[in-house]
Amino acid sequence: MEKKKTKLTLSINTKKSIENINLAKTQGKNSVVIEKKTNKFQGKGFFDKKKTGYTFEKKDKFKSNKFPGQRFRNNQVKITPPSNDYEKRKLAEQRATKRLKEETAKEFKGKTSKKREQKLTVSRALSDKIETRARSLASLKRAKLKENRSKEELKENLKPVKRDVNIPEAITVRELANRMAEQSSSVIKHLFSMGVNVTINQTLAADTAEYLVKEFGHNPIRETKAEEIIQKIKDSRAENLKNRPPIVTVMGHVDHGKTSLLDSLRDTNVVSGEHGGITQHIGAYQVKTGGNKIITFIDTPGHAAFTEMRARGSKITDIVVLVVAADDGIKPQTVEAIKHAKAAKVPIIVAINKCDLPEKNISKIKNEMMQYELIAEDLSGDTLFVEVSALKKMNLNKLKESILLQSEILDLKASYSDKARGVVIESKIDKGKGPVSTILISNGKLRTGDYFICGDTWGKIRAMINYEGKMLNEALPSMPVEILGMNSSAYAGAEFTVTNDENEAKELTEFRKNNTAQNKNLTKEKTTLFENAKGKDELNIIIKSDVQGSSEALKMAINKIEHSEVEAKIILSDIGMINETDVSLAKASNAVLIGFNIKPNREAKKLAEEQKIDIRYFNIIYEAIDHVEKSLSGLLEPDVKETVLGSAEIQKVFKVSTAGKIAGSKVTSGEIKSKSKARIIRDGVVVFTGEINSIFREKDQVKEVGAGLECGISIKDFIDFKEKDVIESYLSEEIQRSI
Repeated sequence: MEKKKTKLTLSINTKKSIENINLAKTQGKNSVVIEKKTNKFQGKGFFDKKKTGYTFEKKDKFKSNKFPGQRFRNNQVKITPPSNDYEKRKLAEQRATKRLKEETAKEFKGKTSKKREQKLTVSRALSDKIETRARSLASLKRAKLKENRSKEELKENLKPVKRDVNIPEAITVRELANRMAEQSSSVIKHLFSMGVNVTINQTLAADTAEYLVKEFGHNPIRETKAEEIIQKIKDSRAENLKNRPPIVTVMGHVDHGKTSLLDSLRDTNVVSGEHGGITQHIGAYQVKTGGNKIITFIDTPGHAAFTEMRARGSKITDIVVLVVAADDGIKPQTVEAIKHAKAAKVPIIVAINKCDLPEKNISKIKNEMMQYELIAEDLSGDTLFVEVSALKKMNLNKLKESILLQSEILDLKASYSDKARGVVIESKIDKGKGPVSTILISNGKLRTGDYFICGDTWGKIRAMINYEGKMLNEALPSMPVEILGMNSSAYAGAEFTVTNDENEAKELTEFRKNNTAQNKNLTKEKTTLFENAKGKDELNIIIKSDVQGSSEALKMAINKIEHSEVEAKIILSDIGMINETDVSLAKASNAVLIGFNIKPNREAKKLAEEQKIDIRYFNIIYEAIDHVEKSLSGLLEPDVKETVLGSAEIQKVFKVSTAGKIAGSKVTSGEIKSKSKARIIRDGVVVFTGEINSIFREKDQVKEVGAGLECGISIKDFIDFKEKDVIESYLSEEIQRSI
């Protein structure tokens, strides 16, 4: 008799299904028949196996065709349901057995997917291992090692990095923070905790910066001073030293013929182009001699205002040619030139010019020169005297020979291969070229493309132009050249040095800006714009000039104007065209705007007309100085000159209905005039000062009354007359004062 099989059902309720499975295990696997509740099948058609709950193998896995109505299409099957319960049970049993075998094999191979592990399958239901499989010991060890390694790497990354920080002589807070790779706020907070209030752009001294670097755990390295680096460049000597042309500065009093002498030597006519016939800035030229030798000449102004330019010329020269007019003799600027030359310790050659004139007195000049220790050779001295005439071109070759002779004694040599060094003899701003400077090369070779520092600016040589206006690729010692490529205009007299590269030029310039004592003081002047000197009326002045030398000379000449009551204050002295900023500054500060050899641009001119700003233009320096002196004179209180006409004593006071109170007086001295000024003196004290309104003589109004006569006097705005008062008649005149 066949054993009755237990019928169990798997439902969607997982708990109930597991209970049924456990019950089946107790009765044996072969005795289990599993059915799944489904909706009753109605009709034929295509069904997805995931939706219906029926599971079928693909077509190639079926060995027999028990169900001829099957059609397969992409995991869908067209089925014909079994006709009776026996066939249904048989089919379900076969499928369950097959799936059990397949899934058991996959489980043993360790290929069960994560998705499958999460599903409740028949194989997992019949197995005791329903829970998730545990990780192996080796896997846990590997994970632990990985975690420890990550922690160590994180600790290494979090360790503070010790850096070498270069510290210059001066550095801003921002730059110091960047070099330490620290936040600027951290540096500021640290300084604040020390009681020091700073901003991000404030400059710190080297000692302070070094202390901060140590506090933040870094290694400070003091950089070499800029001047030391520059000095090393200067001290570098090449072995191939060669003779160089002499640099000669022509000095002397104004109108003694310095520029005319140079014109004769060069066969040019520079003096005709000078305003007022006087030189107002330094010119540099080269002259060839008969033996193919070259002499570099520097022409300096002779006017008293150009003292600094003459001093600068004497410092950069090898020989000074002192020009003295034969008919005029030694003048103040002549003496000044001698002092500059002696201070610079350079030899002097005296060129006595205008020797063609009948009024010449050469012996007088030689005798006067002896008191300045310049003794001629014919008087047993060692100073060369040359009698020349620029107009007649007399003895010019003799002058050249004297210069070359003196240069041979000096044995002038320079390197033609080192980095170039020199000095700025003039600077200006060109409308099309930008900042332009005239450089006199003292040593080395200057090439196009060289990086350089010059004072507190730097740049790269873009182009070089010689005194003839020709473009050059290189400049040799003792050669004056105009250079283009400066970042900003350099001050006249600044040292010029070629650097190794752009970075070195920038760094040295930055160091020099923070430490140099010779800045242009432009910022300082603007900050003190409205600070007035106590007890003095000020005349604010703005100067715009064509070249640095002229601007400097005009500034110095104005600063020399001194007075106890008024003062000239230069709030801006710069070069270049007058622009809108200059006009606005003149308006804000009520300043006098002076343009020297320069004109305003279109916008500035229009703004000046709108703001009613008076711009004065000058080409000759002493005219500009005269204008400043007149403007200062206008600020002075005028002198008042009083002339006493006469006096009268009041005898009696009358009251007149039409004229008010009348002082009946007797003229004691001089005369009393109508409409003149008058003082009322009572007991020796002036009680009123006013004007005589009218004078009456025997009921008639008169213009004046002489001494000894009696009259009636009325004073404008005064009626408090008393007997014995004295009326003094006088005239007052204002006299304008001048500086």
